[in-house]
Amino acid sequence: MPQPQPTTLILGLGNPILTDDSVGLRVAAVLKRELADVPDVTVAEDCWGGLQLMERLVGFRRAIIVDAIQSGAPPGTIHRLTPHDLPTQHSASAHDVNLPTALAFGRKLGLVLPPDDRLVLVAIEAVDILTFNETCTPEVEAAIPHAVEAVRDVLESWGCLRSVD
Repeated sequence: MPQPQPTTLILGLGNPILTDDSVGLRVAAVLKRELADVPDVTVAEDCWGGLQLMERLVGFRRAIIVDAIQSGAPPGTIHRLTPHDLPTQHSASAHDVNLPTALAFGRKLGLVLPPDDRLVLVAIEAVDILTFNETCTPEVEAAIPHAVEAVRDVLESWGCLRSVD
């Protein structure tokens, strides 16, 4: 008998060759190993935003997106954000819409997407997202275990880890 689709997605975002922009991918790699035996959780990596990110969320009841951010906070700061914490962008191009705009569009189309109270962005304050380098800056590298713990805290609050730990 086929297994039911997991209802929780953890999605690490970034570019693996742009210094701190890779941090979401690195956090996802750790979580993929740690959560391999959790049946209702899928851990994945991606490099897309906008509408393609929204499409990746279709069918999941809960999602945690892990990504780099530059907000002016000290490097390595872990932010726990909701879609409402992100600025809304109005654009003439569907290629550069942000997450809140993409989610609104998907919901208008009737797509099954995680509700806003079950969609969390764990963002790590980045120093350098433009330099070609396959390693993170020291501050961001040191924040990876804290970001992993932040994701685990969200999963615990949703009851996803009760039978695992």
